[in-house]
Amino acid sequence: MRHRVAGRKFNRPTGHRLLMYRTLVTDLLRHERIRTTEPKAKEIRGMAEHMITLGKHAAAFQAQGKPEAALHRRRQAIAFLTDEAVVRKVFDVLALRFASRPGGYTRITKLGPRLGDAAPMAQIELMP
Repeated sequence: MRHRVAGRKFNRPTGHRLLMYRTLVTDLLRHERIRTTEPKAKEIRGMAEHMITLGKHAAAFQAQGKPEAALHRRRQAIAFLTDEAVVRKVFDVLALRFASRPGGYTRITKLGPRLGDAAPMAQIELMP
């Protein structure tokens, strides 16, 4: 039985799987829209939304005059994302875009099966 077992393994070792998640989230935040398999899109949704929330919290702490808390959030994002330019985009652009939105920054659209292996494909994108 799989009671209380969260997450998917994707038949990959742990290190490979975590790096795949980090790369997918980085690409999603860079391009704001990626096409991948449906299970992968569902798995990275929460991670991408967490990165945007870190940016929003950093902006709030910066406004309150607490730069050390904002720096801590930025370092958490740098530790997860694989490109510092994407981190700057999250904290400077996306945090401001979603400042008034209380969550739900992404949308998953099902696209149908892939031609080669009939894997269910989906497009995950940031909300406008």
